[in-house]
Amino acid sequence: MLWRFGACCLLTAVCAVGCSSGTGPGAPLTVAEMLAAVRTWACQLQRIDEPGAVDALVASPYDLLIVEPTRSSKDLAEFDTAGMVLRLKASTGSTGNRKLVIAYVNIGQAEEWRWYWGGDWVAPTADAAGTPDFLLTVDPEGWAGDYPVAFWDPRWREIAFSGEGSALSQVVDDGFDGVFMDWVEAYDDPHVQEAAQAAGLDPFEEMISFIGALRASARARNPEFIVVQNNGTTLSDGRPEAFEVIDAIVHEGVWYRGGAGVGWDDPVAGDEATPTGGEPYTTEWYVTQLQDYQRAGKVVFTLDYARQPEHVVRAYRESRALDFRPFVSLSPLDRLP
Repeated sequence: MLWRFGACCLLTAVCAVGCSSGTGPGAPLTVAEMLAAVRTWACQLQRIDEPGAVDALVASPYDLLIVEPTRSSKDLAEFDTAGMVLRLKASTGSTGNRKLVIAYVNIGQAEEWRWYWGGDWVAPTADAAGTPDFLLTVDPEGWAGDYPVAFWDPRWREIAFSGEGSALSQVVDDGFDGVFMDWVEAYDDPHVQEAAQAAGLDPFEEMISFIGALRASARARNPEFIVVQNNGTTLSDGRPEAFEVIDAIVHEGVWYRGGAGVGWDDPVAGDEATPTGGEPYTTEWYVTQLQDYQRAGKVVFTLDYARQPEHVVRAYRESRALDFRPFVSLSPLDRLP
C-alpha cells in the first residue's frame, strides 16, 4: 500500500491539484462537519507500537486517520491507546481542523491474536467449523489467523459490541471518533451464507441489523460517533436501509490491489491493476456502486495499493475527479507513505 521512493513528493504534487489547502481553524465544527470536510486521510494497521510510529501519525498532514487500536491485541494489552488518541486528536490536518481518529475493528471475522480469543478456542478449517461453533471457516484471501464468523450469533455480538468490555466499548472508552468496520462483506461469504440459511436467516438483513445495533450502542455513549463501512457495497443493492446505518464507506482496490499477508517490500504488495469493464468487481462497477453511496449522502473513501509513481498519481487523480477521498499505500498498511 505504501511506496517509498518519492512518496512525499508525489503526495505534494497530487495535493497541489486536488487537496484542500486549509484555511485554519474557524468556528467549532461538529464531527459530521469535519468528516464532510476531510480531503486527506491515511490508514495504518500494524506496527503502531514501534518507536516513532505515533509521532509520525501526529506529525502527518492527514485530516483523518484509521488506526489499529493496538491494546486489543493480547501481547500489547498495556499499550496506551487512549494516550495515542489524545495526541492524534490534538494535531491538525490539511484543512486546519483537528484530526479525526477512527479505530479498526473486524466485525465479520474473529482474529486469533485478540483479547477475546479463549485458550480453549479451536480455529476452523476450510472444511469444518471451529470452537466456539460461530467460527465458520478460514479467510478466503489468505490472511492467517482470521476466521469468518456467524456474526448474528449472540456470543459474537457480545464480543463485538453488546457486552461489557466489548471491542466497541474499548474503542469508545479510548476516545476514538468512530469505528472502521472491516469484513462487512461477511454476508457474501459462501460459508457464512450457508450457516445463515441453516439458521433461517438472511445474511444481508442480519448484517444491516448488526451494524445498526452497533451504531446505536456507540451513539448512546457518544452521539457524534462515526461508523465507517469497509467494502461490501452490494449490501445496499435493493436495500436502501443499509445507507441509514453508516456515515461513510471505504473501498479497497478500486484501481490497484495488493496481496494478503505480504511484506512491505514484496512486489505483490501493490500495483495489481483492477480489471476494467462493466462486469461486477471491475473499476467501473466499483465506481458505480460507490456513487450510490455518494448520492445517499455518504462520504466515499478509496484505498488503493500501489508503489509505481504513475499508478499512485492515477489513483489519486481519478478518485478525486469523482469527489471521492483517496489514499494510496501498500497492503501491509504498517507505516505511512
